[in-house]
Amino acid sequence: MSIRHRRLLALSGAVALALSAAACGSSDKPDATGNLDKPECAAYTDYTGIAGKTVTIYSPIRDAEAGLLEQSWKAFADCTGVKIEYEGSGEFEAQLKVRVEGGNAPDLAFMPQPGLLEFFAKGGKLKAAGDKTKTMAEKNFSPDWLKYGTVDGTLYGAPLGANVKSFVWYSPKTFKEKGWTVPTTWDEMIALSEKIAASGMKPWCAGIESGEATGWPATDWIEDVLLRDQGADVYDQWVKHAIPFNDPRIVSATDRVGSILKNEKYVNGGYGGVKSIATTAFQEGGLPIVEGKCALHRQASFYANQWPKGTNVSADGDAFAFYFPAIDPAKGKPVLGGGEFVGAFTDRPEVQAVQTYLATSDWANGRAKLKNWISANKGLDVNNVENPIDKVAVGILQDPKSVFRFDGSDLMPAAVGAGSFWKGMTEWINGKDTKTTLDAIEASWPR
Repeated sequence: MSIRHRRLLALSGAVALALSAAACGSSDKPDATGNLDKPECAAYTDYTGIAGKTVTIYSPIRDAEAGLLEQSWKAFADCTGVKIEYEGSGEFEAQLKVRVEGGNAPDLAFMPQPGLLEFFAKGGKLKAAGDKTKTMAEKNFSPDWLKYGTVDGTLYGAPLGANVKSFVWYSPKTFKEKGWTVPTTWDEMIALSEKIAASGMKPWCAGIESGEATGWPATDWIEDVLLRDQGADVYDQWVKHAIPFNDPRIVSATDRVGSILKNEKYVNGGYGGVKSIATTAFQEGGLPIVEGKCALHRQASFYANQWPKGTNVSADGDAFAFYFPAIDPAKGKPVLGGGEFVGAFTDRPEVQAVQTYLATSDWANGRAKLKNWISANKGLDVNNVENPIDKVAVGILQDPKSVFRFDGSDLMPAAVGAGSFWKGMTEWINGKDTKTTLDAIEASWPR
């Protein structure tokens, strides 16, 4: 698992959790059909014959989030009689490979990197999704999402959770006081930036310092803008290295990012000039917004957790976020984000049943009601989502005009995506020119 995914989930420490199924409201041992004859179990009547079986799940999701997962499938386990043993690990990616190669693979794994799923699928370790899982996944997820769980035309992993990165944070209170309007196009956003700069405030603030992962917020900027500057087809070619990292189209997108992040007139409100971006922690990057020292901060939906205690995060509060505008809205609504995929290393009936259930809208809505989670599942009712930013994110994911693409650096070889790309963007912020930066990253791509 990437350092970035650990950050997005805000996880710490390794926790192993086991979920044992008991009869719904009873200590009686379930028969071959579990407790499906009980009224409260009516939703699970399609999952028969798995009582007394055990399914193991391995994932990077730990601590409080793991507890919520446990709750989310408890009724399913209770009613069907299946036993689900869950384990979360802070060393998920490395340990999953060790377990698989050692013949100790879990039945199911929640993989946050499509590249990891592809690695196991091409290595002959993953099982293709069963017909029921495939049908359920195709019903509830868009082709943009399904392709990340598909390898050589075969679906291996149904999508699970999701996150949206295409957001710009701002202060609704400040906008109201200043008479500023939330921009809906790129040109409107730049015009607003000019207006704010003319008022004496630097419009943008940012921070890309993140320890060993310093630079990742700048790579998100490049990915988000590339989708807008050149479109999804070019983005896909870039991620696969079908075009070089220093292709003129990548140069164009990078320079467009530079028109904001390397513009001394625009940044870095509350911290200093352009170079201060490289030494400002990503957690602190947007905080000057609530201090009245800057107005705009591009960051993912998870940034809602970074505001100081007592901050009113709402559409009319101290802080909120709007969709990072498209350059040409007529070409669709580019969306950058991430998520997890449920891959199976075994294909026993009970394993396929759990994999299918996790692709249903019933499970997605049940998990959403437990808070702090969203999905691109088309059957997810936004009314079951509590956090206001998460509601906006679900709306974006479900918008038929949205063109979703997975975080590019998480799809690239680790030496680039979590190496030279992070480093290169940090050097770029610190003054290196675009050509030299992109040439160096291109030269680092594994041959």
